[in-house]
Amino acid sequence: QVQLVESGGGLVQPGGSLRLSCAASGSSYTIRQAAWYRQAPGKQRELVAGITRYGGTNYADSVKGRFTISRDSAKNTVYLQMNILKPEDTAVYYCNAFLSSFNYWGQGTQVTVSS
Repeated sequence: QVQLVESGGGLVQPGGSLRLSCAASGSSYTIRQAAWYRQAPGKQRELVAGITRYGGTNYADSVKGRFTISRDSAKNTVYLQMNILKPEDTAVYYCNAFLSSFNYWGQGTQVTVSS
């Protein structure tokens, strides 16, 4: 059974950093295109960052210069490095990825930015 398992969320003070991980398991395929989304209470899920199969990246305007998406093909894992975190970054963060032509979602990891 193919799974995307996220980790790295938690409580952090404003200005702090976290690194989220999204590891694929149960598949012989490596992650190709992937993205991180987030959903805050009462809001729609939004795209935070994406990475193409060729390594190109894109970011929401609200996180540009603070967040970095990357991929380690050997570990079949995608990361989201989050720096200079703000209270408005508080949300459940979800990983989305394509393995071969199939699309998968992770279960979500909570990120809370608060003093």
